[in-house]
Amino acid sequence: MEKVKIEILPEVITFLNELVALLFYKEYFGFEDSAQFYVQKIYDFIENDLINFPHKTTPNKLKRFGSYYAFFRPNNRTTWYIFFEKSYNRYLITYLTNNHVKELNDL
Repeated sequence: MEKVKIEILPEVITFLNELVALLFYKEYFGFEDSAQFYVQKIYDFIENDLINFPHKTTPNKLKRFGSYYAFFRPNNRTTWYIFFEKSYNRYLITYLTNNHVKELNDL
């Protein structure tokens, strides 16, 4: 069995890096280390669990983000939606957003 390869677009990596600062700045976390740990949980899900997690086909209105999506719920208030393309055992993470964004009303 061929190994699964997961790649993340540079703009998604930038978003996640900036998310650490934003979460700390807006005082969602009292310590920057806590914000880093939170974002690391998102990375861990992508790298370790995404391929085994049930994913769905993206609705046509949101296809610009990626053909498929899965969600990750690190707490009771926030659900992260991970959009991606896949071909055989290759995954490309194309977009990441959460349930606090209005554009996701179609999911």
